[in-house]
Amino acid sequence: MSRAAWRLALLSTLLALAAWRTTSATTAVQLVYVGAVESTVWRGSEQGLREANILGGYTGHTYAVQTMDPVALLTAEGQPPPMAVIAATDAPTLQRLSTKFAPAGVAILNLTADDEALRQACRPNLLHIAPSAGMKADAVAQWQKKKPAAPVQARAWHEDFTKFAAADLNNRFRKAHGIAMDDDAWAGWAALKMLSEAVARAQTTAPARILAYLRNDLAFDGQKGVPQTFRDTGQLRQPILLVENGKLVGEAPVPGVVDSNDLDSLGRTSCQQ
Repeated sequence: MSRAAWRLALLSTLLALAAWRTTSATTAVQLVYVGAVESTVWRGSEQGLREANILGGYTGHTYAVQTMDPVALLTAEGQPPPMAVIAATDAPTLQRLSTKFAPAGVAILNLTADDEALRQACRPNLLHIAPSAGMKADAVAQWQKKKPAAPVQARAWHEDFTKFAAADLNNRFRKAHGIAMDDDAWAGWAALKMLSEAVARAQTTAPARILAYLRNDLAFDGQKGVPQTFRDTGQLRQPILLVENGKLVGEAPVPGVVDSNDLDSLGRTSCQQ
């Protein structure tokens, strides 16, 4: 999708949302963040929050993200659940968060952990924006079939990525924070972006309905140019960027090795594997 086409699509979406909003009432949407605030993932979340509230201006929603210590969140009782939890934490904490909030159908969005065991567990409310270790390994293996000696690294994002309005996203982030967007920052931004889009498209803020939308109906662009959806493992299908000596050199799925649209050539594809 060209930048002009992307902007036209965005304008069409905003016009449709403006037509849908028939009341001046505003709904507050409460999200919770677990993780370090002195981090790029939090800065990415802040970027996504600003953009979510721009979209919310059309849909009648205001978004807020409360930062919480995981122990406090896990032990809190008698409080209404947040619409979703975005988490930059370790695998055991993600599992405990998933267990605590499963009865209410609250989505737990994993921003940073690439553990394969988390995907193998196939927890219904645990969704992984960060690519898995297996996805990254498959991306490197595909590239090395074309260039065997290349010492590439697999990344979710890179500042040199400019296609599909990625340049605009990189520029917005750098202008706001004075640093380049990296993998973690992209994941934080993506979490807020997909949640606000889910609210707008599903026309609800009920946690269980938002989780159902994310799992079954989401088609998230994420400035990567293809619809990204969640597998039954909870893993977000997505292109992987390949970096050599700090420079962006390619993308996976790698054309000529696999079909360039075959996102399921990267990582575990199903709970049945």
